Amino acid sequence: MIYNLADELCRKQVTARLHALLDKRCVVDLTEKTVRTGSQNRYLHVLIGAVAMETGNTLEFTKEWYFKRLVNPSFFVIEKTDRIAGTVSVLRSTRDLTKGEMSTAIDRFRNWAAEQGMYLPSPDDESLIASVEYQMGRMREYL
Repeated sequence: MIYNLADELCRKQVTARLHALLDKRCVVDLTEKTVRTGSQNRYLHVLIGAVAMETGNTLEFTKEWYFKRLVNPSFFVIEKTDRIAGTVSVLRSTRDLTKGEMSTAIDRFRNWAAEQGMYLPSPDDESLIASVEYQMGRMREYL
């Protein structure tokens, strides 16, 4: 379960749950989650869409091959050993990144796009972001 400890009800729920687990003497995993903002997710989607339309690729291809593998492999490409296949490369999900890591990944992507001759809107350019979203909507079946 995920609890937002800024919310009083969630604080009471997690406390009750913790006491129940303490009584059972369970093994637990307690981790802190950093949540990216909705605007950050929206902005990334717009950037990937802009590059996809510029290159003639799908959103999925653009995100996997350009954003993750080419521009940000240090955040996304993980080497894993499988007992049958040996060493394989797998991709981390964007949802596993912290807000700071996502900001860095987005900055790298914008810089890379500029090197390729593509202009991507800045996060505060709402009119251009809205324009890209409109174009993405028109091109939905191809993206």
